[in-house]
Amino acid sequence: MRKTLPLIVAVLACAAASADEVQLKGGGRVTGRVLQRTATSVEIDVGGGTITVPASRVERIVEGRCALDVYYDRAGALDSKDRAGWAALGRWASDQGLTTQSREAYNRVLALDPADAEANQALGNVQVDGQWVTEEAGYRARGYVQFEGEWMTPAEQQAIQSERAAADSDRARAQAEVRARQAEAQAEEAEARARAAEKAAEEQSQEGLPLWWGWGPGPVVWPTPPRPPIPPRPPTPPRPPRAPSGGNP
Repeated sequence: MRKTLPLIVAVLACAAASADEVQLKGGGRVTGRVLQRTATSVEIDVGGGTITVPASRVERIVEGRCALDVYYDRAGALDSKDRAGWAALGRWASDQGLTTQSREAYNRVLALDPADAEANQALGNVQVDGQWVTEEAGYRARGYVQFEGEWMTPAEQQAIQSERAAADSDRARAQAEVRARQAEAQAEEAEARARAAEKAAEEQSQEGLPLWWGWGPGPVVWPTPPRPPIPPRPPTPPRPPRAPSGGNP
């Protein structure tokens, strides 16, 4: 009831209001039935729905009759069981571009005669095994499936999905290859930085050690620390005289 009540109110207001031509500032116009007019906006029934125009854009409103007025007048004059009359009104509304009203009239026809071919075709119904069914039911009865808003065979749907899956796989493989190359380049860059840091540390450790070179290029000679001086030997004391041999003194 919450969904249908606004529609009922709009239809009643539309039937009570007069048809208008809303002329807009700067050019352009909207033709339909004015449902509501306030200081800030104008609501208009244009047949297939309602639109709201800001009052600041409205130049003036000219009263007059339009196709929507004629439809409601003719519908109001028809008997609810006049199948031919509702069919004629449906054709007329379709010619006037009143799609919503045309479907409404043809649905009146089907309520009286569900097998009416004109009304069924106008509403998009199709025959399946001699029975009129909706377009959706007809497609499903013939084995079609709806995919992304279109009806197709299951094989066609499978082909589309397989093609997309292959494209996704190729794209994923290409992205993986790009990431692998990036990781390899980063690893090489990190290795180069490590070698450079190692070399710099080695050079820095050698800066505090003196290097001695001979004449011209040659091997590195490390300096030998000076030996401490050797102290002089103390003088040897004289030996005592040896006693003469062969007798006592």
